[in-house]
Amino acid sequence: MLKIHGGLYNLDMSTKPIHEQVDNFDARRQKYPPVAANLRELYGYPTWRPHLEPVDELVNCILSQSTTDTNRDRAYEALRERYPTWEMVRDAPTDDVIETIRSAGLANQKGPRIQEALRRIDAARGEITLDFLDELPLDEARAWLTALPGVGLKTAAIVLCFAFNRPAFPVDTHVHRLSKRIGFIPETMNAEKAHAVMEAIVPPDDYYAFHLNLIRHGREICHARQPLCQRCPLQNHCDYYQQV
Repeated sequence: MLKIHGGLYNLDMSTKPIHEQVDNFDARRQKYPPVAANLRELYGYPTWRPHLEPVDELVNCILSQSTTDTNRDRAYEALRERYPTWEMVRDAPTDDVIETIRSAGLANQKGPRIQEALRRIDAARGEITLDFLDELPLDEARAWLTALPGVGLKTAAIVLCFAFNRPAFPVDTHVHRLSKRIGFIPETMNAEKAHAVMEAIVPPDDYYAFHLNLIRHGREICHARQPLCQRCPLQNHCDYYQQV
């Protein structure tokens, strides 16, 4: 489990900073400028724009876990169509919520998690809103979110980054895969620990753009099973390409 210390996560329970806990950290960090420049040339530099409202983003992220974007979107749209307010979702029979989001997969887990998260937000704030997170220190906002059921570091980072434009770097499936292949993180590092390392490597002002560009690169070129290495502009900086 990650521990927050001095404004950053630690990978273990020690007080060592990130760069002392990850092998060859300086070399890994030096990959960032050329990789970011190549991706920027290929895909541009996405600038932050408002996405969903914070609670909407949270629910959408819970629905997205272990499923495709298409299935997530279908379930989210069905949920919003059947229940126009989050209070209605909170108070609905759990079996009805589960059936409504069935297309997202793992509905028996996600339905109760969504309802419990809404209840906890309401109990803590007197209404179903996450707007107050924008006023909290970043570490406190992240801790508040990860205390909710079904909310890990990725979901918390997405809410903070996409709903509030706060400096949190989400590590999803594509980002985790590319981060290992390029060599930003060790091959054996899991996605939870990768959040800390990527936040230490990427400049905070670039979190949003670099996250989106890595996702796009993972979808278009660096596929999970058959990466199109011969088309990739990152060959000179990619550990996977150099080895394979």
